[in-house]
Amino acid sequence: MPLIIILAECGLELIPKQIRNHPAVKKNISSRIYSSQLLDNALHFSAMKKLKNYEKRGRPDITHVCLLNALGSPLNKNGNLILYIHTIKNKIFKINPELRIARNYNRFKGLIAKLLIDGSIEIKGSYLIEPIRGTLKELISKFENSEVYLSSSKGKSIDNYRDLFQDALAKNYIVIIGGFQKSSFSEEITNLSGNQISISRYPLDAWIVVNKIITYYELTHRIH
Repeated sequence: MPLIIILAECGLELIPKQIRNHPAVKKNISSRIYSSQLLDNALHFSAMKKLKNYEKRGRPDITHVCLLNALGSPLNKNGNLILYIHTIKNKIFKINPELRIARNYNRFKGLIAKLLIDGSIEIKGSYLIEPIRGTLKELISKFENSEVYLSSSKGKSIDNYRDLFQDALAKNYIVIIGGFQKSSFSEEITNLSGNQISISRYPLDAWIVVNKIITYYELTHRIH
């Protein structure tokens, strides 16, 4: 069975109305340019301090690098990766494995802003990024006989990566990885699994975790 990765609480959202009149926002925003409508702490940090949970928001770059790594992996090219992104605003999207994410960051921001405005990304009637209704709990419940791992530096240390995915022919393995820079998973996310794992003695960036989890799965099942 394919590996299922969920990038949870990604810092992807349109610029909130309450800060749109801030000078740092007005300086760059344009209704004609999609990318300028996406919250980005590199541009809007001084305005974002007024927002709740601001330390987890405005980081489309994290999702960008994670998607580049995941979609470019042998696991994905082999047809054995299912990938979802879940935003800080509780929107869920399924990523088409054939989606070619723009390497250029501003083009990626434009794609995500268009996604959040239009609700999906489609070409010729086929979804490249598909909206998923419901909650993460409801999404996970659709996968029968699943093993859900929550990646956390506070989780149980994994000494032998081969122990993680031994029963891939019988189980749906779901790995939830935080798509934010700082802070911790919300209680809602934490409650999705009591099986928290740590793959390093060090706190790791999200894209490193994505890389390592995918590599572990590839090595265990000889996908290259």
